[in-house]
Formats: sequence, C-alpha cells, structure tokens
Amino acid sequence: MLTVAVVGGAGYIGGELLRLVLGHPGLTLAATTSRRLAGRRLDSTHPNLRGVTDLTFISPDQLARYDVLLLATGHTETMHSMPDMMRRAGVVIDLSADFRLTDPAQYWRYYQVEHAHPELVSSFVAGLPELHRKRLAEADRISVPGCMATAAILALQPLAEAELITGLVTVDARTGSSGSGAAANAANVHAERSGAMRVFAPAGHRHEAEISQSIGGRPVSMTATGVEAVRGVQVLCRVPVSAGITERDLRIRYREFYRDEPFVRVVTTRTGLYRLPEPKILTGTNYCDVGFAVDEANQQVIAVAALDNLVKGGAGNALQCLNIRFGLPERTGLDFIGLHPV
Repeated sequence: MLTVAVVGGAGYIGGELLRLVLGHPGLTLAATTSRRLAGRRLDSTHPNLRGVTDLTFISPDQLARYDVLLLATGHTETMHSMPDMMRRAGVVIDLSADFRLTDPAQYWRYYQVEHAHPELVSSFVAGLPELHRKRLAEADRISVPGCMATAAILALQPLAEAELITGLVTVDARTGSSGSGAAANAANVHAERSGAMRVFAPAGHRHEAEISQSIGGRPVSMTATGVEAVRGVQVLCRVPVSAGITERDLRIRYREFYRDEPFVRVVTTRTGLYRLPEPKILTGTNYCDVGFAVDEANQQVIAVAALDNLVKGGAGNALQCLNIRFGLPERTGLDFIGLHPV
C-alpha cells in the first residue's frame, strides 16, 4: 500500500482527493493538512466522508514522509512551499497552476507575480495521461492541468496533431460554481450566483496559456462564464481548419485518436437528447466526453468537450496520473460511471 498525504484538504478539490484516495484499494490516506482546521475531523468539512475515516486535519508543519503528496494548495502559494514538499515524498502531484507553464514570462503575464522557483518548472511533467502517458510512468513531479484547460486540450488535440488548425482558436468555456472554490465571497453567495450567467473572464483567461502550450503554440483566445450548476465544465472551441474537412473525416480522426483511452469518449450523434458532450451526466466521473460539428460555410470546426471540473478536471486526473506512475491499472479507484437522471 502506498502512503498518501493530501496537502490543502479543506477545499473542494481537496475533498475530492480525499474521497478518491479513501476509495482506492492501493492507497492509504496517511494525513491531510489545513492550517485553519487543524485538529478537526475531516467529515466536519466533508460530510460525505462520515463513517469512512476518523482522521483529523493536521498543520502542514506536522507532515512526515510519504510515498506521494497530492497538493491542493493555492495558485502563487504552492511554488513557495515546493522545495519542502519535495523533501517529504518521492512523488509530488501538484494541482495548482504554479508548475503548469514552461515559460516563466507567461506565468508573469497571467498571474502577475514572479515565479519563486523557475528552476524547478522543467522538472514537472504535465499531468494529462492522454498526451504524456510514457513520461508520467517515470515522473516524480507532476503538474495537473486546469479543468477548463483539460477539456479544451482534449477537444483540440486531434486537430492539432494532424496540423489542421489554420488560425486563432477561440474557446468559450462554461463552469459551475465549485470552480470558484470553497471560500465565501460576495460573488458566490446564493443571492448573487443563483440564476446568473456571469462572464467573469471576457478575455485573457489564464488557461489560454496552458491550452496554447499543449497544442503546439497555436494562438488561443478564451472566454469563461459561470453558470447555474455546482459541478461541470463545457467548452466550445471554434477552430479555423484546412479546406475540405468533412464530418466523416473528423469522426474517423477523433475515434482513432482516442480509441485506447479509458476516460475519453467521442460523443457526436444525430439523435437523442445528449448529442454532444454534456457535463451533467459526467458528475462524479473521471470521463471527458469530446465531440465536434463542422461549419462548412465558415471553414471551421466547433470542437466540444465536457467533464466534471473536480474529477477529470482535477482530483481524478491526479489519481489517474498516480496509477500510471506506480504501474497500477489506470481505472483503479476511478470506475464510477455516473448517474442518469441527475
């Protein structure tokens, strides 16, 4: 059994990490940290864990040595503690944004701070199994992409690898309220959030850089909107493509590209209620559904993807990377297939 500690276990991503680690047959949850909640039971914050564990939160300075550290601490905060974290585990899997971008100048552009440890960035492997499985099998430092970035990258990758993209990719992303985190603020109280469709990033969203980096440096412009859902991400990517691309061509390409992927499904049908990827039916699962439509008149493809932002967009992706790193079957601990109706 591998010993695992979750650093930053009080938030929504931290809670999903705890749920998944506790349900994983090859892992032992040894500790989880929260400065604010140190000494309190995990189920005082995560009520779904009642009867599953008697663990309490500890302070980060009480961490010992573990096989794996899963970091769910904040953007621009995690980089400062990374040298210490790397001394506490053989494998570190980071879910913050601090080691996702390979170019420190891009980090400054999107986060407005200098990177505290740029010398460590190149030692991290991007935690996206569909693109980096071989490298993840030997990686001791893994950086999991953002939720909307993961959806967009998986929607776009079959087009990018075939060099079909001919210009600026525009990404229209929608996300549920859990993407804002567990901390209360004026923007996410019920009276303000309920019924709203709030465009919180009309341009320049930080995931632009991650998406562009993963699709070969092609230019990306991204808009993000908060919608009335708790979980879920859906992205629509408008992609200028080479002339003559047909729906049949894309169907063959997408199915071939994701043929052997356990957690990516190609969804594009002409009948039924769920003709393109829909996040509602992916709640709690580690799936990312991808699909597409062809706009022949404007010579573009609309690539669509959906996922649960807390699972395939975060904690589930981290566990999938952990499974690969330690030679475990990728589906281990991640086999929940969702509910319908929800």
